Amino acid sequence: MSDQGPAGAHSGPGMSERKAQHLSICLDGETYHVETSRTRLDEVHLVHQALPELNADDVDDSGEFLGQSIDMPVFISSMTGGSAGAYQVNKDLATVAGELGIPVGMGSIRILLRKPDVIDHFRLKRYAPNVPVFANIGGVQLPEVPHTELYRLLEELAVDAVAVHLNPGQELVQPEGDRNFAGIREAVATFTAASPVPVIVKETGFGVHPGEIARLQAAGVAAVDIAGAGGTNWNRVEAYRQDDDTVAAAAAEFDDWGISTALILAALGREQRGVFASGGIRSGTDVLKALALGADTVGMALPFVRHVSEGGVGAAVAFGRQVKYVIRTGMALMGCNRISDLRHAPLWLEEPLRRDAQALWRACR
Repeated sequence: MSDQGPAGAHSGPGMSERKAQHLSICLDGETYHVETSRTRLDEVHLVHQALPELNADDVDDSGEFLGQSIDMPVFISSMTGGSAGAYQVNKDLATVAGELGIPVGMGSIRILLRKPDVIDHFRLKRYAPNVPVFANIGGVQLPEVPHTELYRLLEELAVDAVAVHLNPGQELVQPEGDRNFAGIREAVATFTAASPVPVIVKETGFGVHPGEIARLQAAGVAAVDIAGAGGTNWNRVEAYRQDDDTVAAAAAEFDDWGISTALILAALGREQRGVFASGGIRSGTDVLKALALGADTVGMALPFVRHVSEGGVGAAVAFGRQVKYVIRTGMALMGCNRISDLRHAPLWLEEPLRRDAQALWRACR
């Protein structure tokens, strides 16, 4: 979620209220319909092996995150920050990540440039000392904020990486949103070149096409999190906050906007590297499919946030353990001893997805 807006839009109470609204809208699935598209993972089919030829007890479902070993190839994506409720959610999510042995992202650290006194809210490493913790900053900030200040914050927070989020779709509907996206690509390259920690570039629910992924990788980023369509639609979230009925109504025309998570992965091919998959990942089988399509690791946000909010840390940990069980069981049923084996396991895509992936590749390279 972005902290950015036009000059004067960042008064403390206003931003905190906005962040609280974001969280409330995302958590109230009965009132607010924020998942408006499809991941197209339903068009991806894993092939059962009746003779898997392995000992299920020997299956290794551990993963890797930017060179660090993790207990399963899943991470908790950055969700929100900037309000008292969001700070507590982030602390709970870090605790969950520590229990599960998986990475966790935090809300945007931009507020620390204005309010350094709240830095303790971002010291998540103390809740998850043995797993990767990554910070988060908006791409729209990089052309404007001195990078040395951001580097200082990254070192002070003792994070293992930083995610630069791209969210033009959200900004253009957000009442306080940015309108200037010029210079971000160059700023990302400059920021990456001197960053003290690995840089991840992520979308926020509308996807990154193959050509842009290639350019970002050429610029030196450690990974691109595609964050494809099919999960939370931040355009829709902001539409619920709009007082302008015209803008709110127009936003509905973008309910199917973006590039689906499975479509991006299928277009890239199974031998890709340096690509994380998030965007509508809701289950262990979703994780298996994304890994089989070639993702290095897979991110979830909303499922963990909802479990924390409804049942506390224990409920979120239980959900994570269920995901792990599904991954491990699915690997055994596919004849895979290691996560890397999933890239080479039998897999078939329905013809519309296969056709569209080829078309996307041709259009965007």
